[in-house]
Amino acid sequence: MSGFTLRNVPLLSRIGADRDDQVRTDIDAAIAGWPDAAVLYVDRRNQVLISGGSVVLSRTTALGATPPADAVFLGTLAGGRHVWAVRGALQAPEGDTAETEVLDLRRAGPIFDDASAQLVATATALLNWHDAARFSPVDGAPTKAAKAGWARINPVNGHEEFPRIDPAIICLVHDGHDRAVLARQTLWPERLFSLLAGFVEAGESFESCVEREIAEEVGLNVRDIRYLGSQPWPFPRSLMVGFHAVGDPEQPFSFNDGEIAEAEWFTRAQVREALEHGDWNSDSSSRLLLPGSISIAREIIESWAFAG
Repeated sequence: MSGFTLRNVPLLSRIGADRDDQVRTDIDAAIAGWPDAAVLYVDRRNQVLISGGSVVLSRTTALGATPPADAVFLGTLAGGRHVWAVRGALQAPEGDTAETEVLDLRRAGPIFDDASAQLVATATALLNWHDAARFSPVDGAPTKAAKAGWARINPVNGHEEFPRIDPAIICLVHDGHDRAVLARQTLWPERLFSLLAGFVEAGESFESCVEREIAEEVGLNVRDIRYLGSQPWPFPRSLMVGFHAVGDPEQPFSFNDGEIAEAEWFTRAQVREALEHGDWNSDSSSRLLLPGSISIAREIIESWAFAG
């Protein structure tokens, strides 16, 4: 059986709020909604406060009567409440006695509800972009945030810049039956394996990137490339686009670009056993340790493992 689909929506692709792009260009609407809006504070390490399975949101009182210039609009919650994000020290809302903890998206993603996952992923991506895009790539002039944080404008020539996204493919190579390739990067500890991945180059389609990256990394020629799904990966600004493809187990591995230390064909039984041991953070002595649930890699691997 060569075909399969994702069993679940990848964790960071979940939707729990309306992105409400009309507010980005409607200053009056943004100001009108500000007094009752919620604010997500994100510190310099991209950490947030969480309570239970939700991110902690604060009121706008401490930030003034209108949205600050460095605030970014994240969307609208059910009921119409606006949500903004700002860089700042993390503190529980005044009068809130609920127990909280400080976590980043990698650690909190698996326990977040849908809205929290979307809000924190968007805030992390946008705030990281603003941190790195304060000067125009055209002439080096300082830029200013615009459109509720969804653009930056060069005040000298009016040139607009928008949040940059770096697309990358991630692919499970299988034999069309019961085996799939998992690989370990040179910088990873022993026993940590995942899927093959790489950034899309200029002038290249996703499918061409799949062929090129797999040939470069492990020397396999693949066919029957099929799209599975995608996931934002704001570390700092990627979009992971998932595929599966068929390869030949008789073709020898060739590690051509130096990124991969080892690769191996694993059976479904072996992968299922590894999944039972948890993920990379497990203290298991399993021969094979796999990515955590925050990554689309985990969802692809699980979907293939339990498809047959």
